[in-house]
Amino acid sequence: MQINDQTAAVISGGASGLGKAVAEQLARRKAKVTIFDYDTEKGTQISKEIGVDFVHCNVADGAAVAQSFVQARKKNGQERICVNCAGIAPAAKTVSRGEAHDPGLFAKVIDINLLGTFHMASQSAAGMSKLELSKEQERGVIISTASVAAFDGQKGQIAYSASKGAVAAMMLPMARDLASHAIRVMAVAPGIFQTPMLEAFPEELQQSLAEVIPNPKRLGTPEEFAKLVMHIIENPYLNGETIRLDGAVRLP
Repeated sequence: MQINDQTAAVISGGASGLGKAVAEQLARRKAKVTIFDYDTEKGTQISKEIGVDFVHCNVADGAAVAQSFVQARKKNGQERICVNCAGIAPAAKTVSRGEAHDPGLFAKVIDINLLGTFHMASQSAAGMSKLELSKEQERGVIISTASVAAFDGQKGQIAYSASKGAVAAMMLPMARDLASHAIRVMAVAPGIFQTPMLEAFPEELQQSLAEVIPNPKRLGTPEEFAKLVMHIIENPYLNGETIRLDGAVRLP
């Protein structure tokens, strides 16, 4: 799919980290970009900085997501690109100090990371399905964010790994569901990336995490994530798969 000034795109979690990098890349290519984010202050600030539109959205709320798409489409029309980057990653073990994992916290992670991705993808797909075919014989592409934790989650990642594993598992059946509508579905599974989530860790911990990455021996950058997203958008034969972007790391 070509990216130009006629292409509308929606990115959840677009006010920071991976989502912001995707929004910046699409804006540079003159796409009509709307970022969804729960953080109104940051969303408003980033939208002004990079010249995109902002809609406040709680992705865990299906009705709120549907209304957010209505707002975005009023301004920029039906999107052909949907990128899901909204997510949280709290740390908690199955049992810690004799206490069971907080079920409310587990549910919150599932609500945001998994149901949020589903709400975004399903609402976007419904709109895309009504579009005319593009010159490349496509109606749209939906790209979600999984994680290497979906495949080799560490201690304390039970909720996060479960949510991201489910995101990865959705890709193939969703791609099959939407094949007749000429809508592609992909996911990226980032490794250890330099995002606000990770920047909250002490510098020593960040360096120790970088040391376990085989090559290149450093944290990934949001720009590298965004570059892969651009390639997925523009490569029409990528469909129904989750791509690891991780410097060959396998979490111990």
